[in-house]
Amino acid sequence: MNHEILEARYNHKEIVQKYNRIASIYDLFGILMESKARQRALEIAAIQDGEKVLEVALGTGLNFVEILKRNCHGWVEGVDVSAKMLEKARRRIARVGQKNYTLHLCDCRHLPFENESFDIVMSEYLLDILPVEDFIPILVEFERVLKKGGRIVMVHMTKGEKKWNHIYETIYKLKLPLLAGCRGVLAKPFLEATGFKEFHREFVSQIGFPSEVIRGVKGFR
Repeated sequence: MNHEILEARYNHKEIVQKYNRIASIYDLFGILMESKARQRALEIAAIQDGEKVLEVALGTGLNFVEILKRNCHGWVEGVDVSAKMLEKARRRIARVGQKNYTLHLCDCRHLPFENESFDIVMSEYLLDILPVEDFIPILVEFERVLKKGGRIVMVHMTKGEKKWNHIYETIYKLKLPLLAGCRGVLAKPFLEATGFKEFHREFVSQIGFPSEVIRGVKGFR
């Protein structure tokens, strides 16, 4: 099932340390290489004002503020494992002036929410830094907190479709210094194994950085 997904570079503790270190400069990477895919995720999510939305691994809040703008009459929850990323996110979100949200410092493998709480679960650039063995447990947790018929929308680095897209995994294989330590992931098989269906997938390249935007729906079983 791993579709030749490379071994993750960091364990959970190292991921937290890494993102605490890069929080101050992460926006540069997020805007230059991820902004097109993040925008498509928002469009594909098709948030309806009044819905309850969860963003997992919200980072510095680049997408969180956009979710809030689209959901003035709803509620938005955000979680991240990095205190430094959350600190920066709080400052960015405060400038929006909305109060219909809560942020949580927690591990996404153990979300502090009741079953079937959300209409949408969104996550950007999470799976591509995690060990493959964490994929299913995390997606099961996402499925648990989604309402029946709810949407999951994920973005992550994926396998390249053109030659220039492969440079990032080449750098990863050479173990050269990387900002976040991402490698290419194809998420659909893992989402299918968790019970999601009705998929829509897009490939997005920005400065050659290959991202996958994928939406699935939780069944009514």
